[in-house]
Amino acid sequence: MMVSIKYLIVFIQLALLAHCLPNELVVEREEPNYAPNWDSIDKRPLPSWYDESKIGIFIHWGVFSVPSFGNEWFWWQWNGSKEKAYIEFMTQNYKPHFTYADFANQFTAEFYDPNHWADIFKASGAKYVVLTSKHHEGFTMWPSKTSWNWNALDIGPNRDLLGDLATAVRKAGLKFGAYHSWFEWFNPLYVQDKNNKFSTQEFVKMKARPELEELINTYKPEVIWSDGDWEAPDTYWNIKDTVVVNDRWGVNTSCKHGGYYSCADRYNPGVLQPHKWENAMTLDKSSWGYRRNSQLSDYLSVHELISTLAQTVSCGGNLLINIGPTHDGRVTPIFEDRLRQFGSWLTVNGESIYSSKPWKHQNDTISKNKDKAVYAIVLEWPQTNQLTLGAVEPKTVDTIQLLGSKGNLEFKESSGSTLVTFPQLNPGSLLWAYVLKINTK
Repeated sequence: MMVSIKYLIVFIQLALLAHCLPNELVVEREEPNYAPNWDSIDKRPLPSWYDESKIGIFIHWGVFSVPSFGNEWFWWQWNGSKEKAYIEFMTQNYKPHFTYADFANQFTAEFYDPNHWADIFKASGAKYVVLTSKHHEGFTMWPSKTSWNWNALDIGPNRDLLGDLATAVRKAGLKFGAYHSWFEWFNPLYVQDKNNKFSTQEFVKMKARPELEELINTYKPEVIWSDGDWEAPDTYWNIKDTVVVNDRWGVNTSCKHGGYYSCADRYNPGVLQPHKWENAMTLDKSSWGYRRNSQLSDYLSVHELISTLAQTVSCGGNLLINIGPTHDGRVTPIFEDRLRQFGSWLTVNGESIYSSKPWKHQNDTISKNKDKAVYAIVLEWPQTNQLTLGAVEPKTVDTIQLLGSKGNLEFKESSGSTLVTFPQLNPGSLLWAYVLKINTK
């Protein structure tokens, strides 16, 4: 009996040029100049390493990791929008007149081991790491000269958290990037500019711009993940040829300008996009930062994570997987477990992901196939051990392999489609999702 396709079938074309050049090839060329306007910046080619990487790790870590209640917007929800749950949490658990700044002394990071973090990230199969260098609370994770006594060296950990992670990540062979929030909820200069409807730019001149320049010049991140774009106007600057930037640089820039588009949190359009994009999502379904009161059901399963990867990469995107460490510097076992299991799947099936190009069909539909190698990611093992690939004409197929197993699978024509017969036994080493490599004639 032939099973109907009720599970997602995703096709990804093998990047044929991925290994055509020697690893140590160096090309001398002039650095192009880009003007500080979107017309010029949008013409800048996206560095190839970013598209080839496909997977990154996002880290939301800061003073908000101390209360670890609700989410990383804790300060705003307590003192800005004054939400009842946050006010009651503080009233019941902290002494009167306790301020958000008092949390900084409790941001201790005594168990922070950046080399261990880097080991987890490398084991996950990720190729780049993005740390929140400064969230909307304004606390910088490096000793910024523009953030006196509100940075990780002056108070709390008394350590350059960002610099130590950058060193460890690069030592592990991964790219290092920095998230940076443009605005700060309660910075007096920003509040003043906002009240003036941004006719003044004191915050930009005195804080935001020099801070970002300091971050870039000191740590040389290869990803600039800008955020806080929904209030302030656009700001422009020149960037290096190996640096990747997103699209959150001011009002009306999201999904319009930048090296790649992040558009909105958990952006997953479901169709092939004409511009490179990224799905920034989080393993905790309800928060980007660590939550002490989270439940097991709040976290994505490995199968859900792989499904999201397949949907994202098949439509031309990268997947940026967020975790939230604790105030004392630990990546909790639930995050480590998810990432390491995700990496074990990629060890077997990574050739269908890295350096790949989207095929012309993201879901299973009828079409001619002229590609040399196509990968189908099957999210459920077919109950009858037979699967119909409607988008693949049988006469174009040479062999079909199940990654992680030996030999070729049997296949035949069925009403113009290709019917594939899976092995009789579900191989335990390939849990969660199964990849067919379709070699065409």
